[in-house]
Amino acid sequence: MDLFNGLEVPESLPEALDPSQLALIVYDMQAGVLRQIADGERVLANVQRVLEAARQRGVRTIFLRHYSMPTALQGVFQLRQAKVWQHKDAAADTRPLIPHGSPGFELAEGLEPRPGEAVIDKITMSAFEGTPLDIVLRDCGVRSYLIVGVALEVGIEPTVRHSADLGYIPIVVRDACGSGNKEAAERSISGLEFTGDAILAGTDEVCAILGAQTAS
Repeated sequence: MDLFNGLEVPESLPEALDPSQLALIVYDMQAGVLRQIADGERVLANVQRVLEAARQRGVRTIFLRHYSMPTALQGVFQLRQAKVWQHKDAAADTRPLIPHGSPGFELAEGLEPRPGEAVIDKITMSAFEGTPLDIVLRDCGVRSYLIVGVALEVGIEPTVRHSADLGYIPIVVRDACGSGNKEAAERSISGLEFTGDAILAGTDEVCAILGAQTAS
């Protein structure tokens, strides 16, 4: 640990994984989102591994769920995005992709939150925009967080970059993050590596460190 001006600056992944100052964010692991991911089963299995390791260490855990506003309440940006994603020429021809409360909105089977874990719903890509996530983490003294889920190139990268500006240390568990477009996801990872905004790690590495902490 690098000590400077009364601050502890983590220099390694184990130092950043201090459970007392750590959170786990499970991003948009919803039935309707996961089925759009080519390797969804592998991603789900790795998310479950990270989740179990975090639970064993008492890491604060928050699940995110994305949903679409009713068409009548979608503004200019949401309508424009709906046109692009749904390949429609007119906003009137679009529909809410994941309505709140629909089957596709629910978390994937095997990711049922436990008492003491929270679920935050959002309509934004960054999990820190328009939600209480930042307030919750800051009030708990969280310094760094693990992020797993989908989709890396759509919502996880914006979340990571936003949180870096807020002063967090994001830890992206690469093989526990799925994507809808492999090339775009690779660009996201390359960009995060270049800027140094996040620590990049793997499921095996994270679980081994958290497991070693449990054993000690």
